Amino acid sequence: MHALVERLYPLCRSITGDGVRATLDIVGEYVPLRVHEVPTGTQVLDWTVPQEWNIRDAYIADSAGNRVVDFAASSLHVLGYSVPVSRTMPLAELRDHLHTLPEHPGWVPYRTSYYRPEWGFCLAQETLDALPDGAYEVCVDSTLADGHLTYAEHVVPGRVPDEVIVSCHVCHPSLANDNLAGIAVATFLARALARETPYYTYRFIYAPGTIGAITWLARNAERIDQVKHGLVLACAGDPGQLTYKRSRRGDAEIDRVLHHVLTASGRPHRITEFTPYGYDERQYCSPGFDLGVGSLSRTPYAGYPEYHTSADNPDFVSPEAMADTLAVCREACAVLDRNRRYVNLSPYGEPQLGRRGLYDSLGGRSDAKQAQLAMLWVLSLSDGEHALLDVAERSGLPFATVAAAADALRTAGLIKE
Repeated sequence: MHALVERLYPLCRSITGDGVRATLDIVGEYVPLRVHEVPTGTQVLDWTVPQEWNIRDAYIADSAGNRVVDFAASSLHVLGYSVPVSRTMPLAELRDHLHTLPEHPGWVPYRTSYYRPEWGFCLAQETLDALPDGAYEVCVDSTLADGHLTYAEHVVPGRVPDEVIVSCHVCHPSLANDNLAGIAVATFLARALARETPYYTYRFIYAPGTIGAITWLARNAERIDQVKHGLVLACAGDPGQLTYKRSRRGDAEIDRVLHHVLTASGRPHRITEFTPYGYDERQYCSPGFDLGVGSLSRTPYAGYPEYHTSADNPDFVSPEAMADTLAVCREACAVLDRNRRYVNLSPYGEPQLGRRGLYDSLGGRSDAKQAQLAMLWVLSLSDGEHALLDVAERSGLPFATVAAAADALRTAGLIKE
């Protein structure tokens, strides 16, 4: 996963353009993708697909021709969606188009101007402070023209057509945690699920933030009822503790699953309530769709100093943190896939487990008493109303133990789904 982050890091991504396509080409080496191109001007809900932005070069050069700010050194140096410019101007005039972080003088900020025609550069405050007065050559060799918005999907078929969507944004340039780590975790989650036979069908969505998710929703509105659960992945590789943000519903099954997984694991974590600000969970949870989609991150957006700066580089994210995020995703998928409802086929009094060999099957297990208790809890709550997650929460037993008990009872003919 970290190697994938390093490969993607130098690319200049935005909400449209060749940087997104190059990113998806690389991800496509790991999992097969279906790439969609949506033309400029297409109406998508209340939005319109914008013009496509591409950039070849950009710089600020001093009177001797030395590039004091150079897009070739970092894609963060250019204001995202900058219109083309080729001029010479005094530093006093140029300052109006320069963006810095005075509180972190050695860092370069990330800034955009998607829907307002502007140009500009981002640079370290210490670089700006070192510039002498004088004339500077300014060049942004970019195009803003009719083209396409690009997004991609990868589908892991399940035993049922009902879907779990996993979404990550692909519009940020050289920012490793936000959101290359999310892309990497999503991609390796897809690979892991493909080696199994999941109950649900898993649809992975790689799309530009906001406009990309809105475009996906507009193009899938007719089949949105198929989406039963969802998770947005972002900021998945920093050293902070895991944070889960609930869906707008607040009590969707995905909310309960992540709460259970994080709590049962003993990991340090936070559970936060939904707010209509953040990543694309706010699009999937918008009132008209009201999908059960939460968001999993480590330190949430804007919660760490390196957020949207050049300090969010591959050294800021770690293989260990991404592996931990991936492990939680896999555990959550396992609970989602096993969280079925059952009916007790012998509900009048407690069925005799011993003569069915169910006690004997526990012989030698270190958790034999816990497994026996799980069988009794599953039998007690298998009334067609309670799912296995309800059993785990009410009993305080691990979900995996409860699910294993349900398997044994089903095999013995005592419960049915």
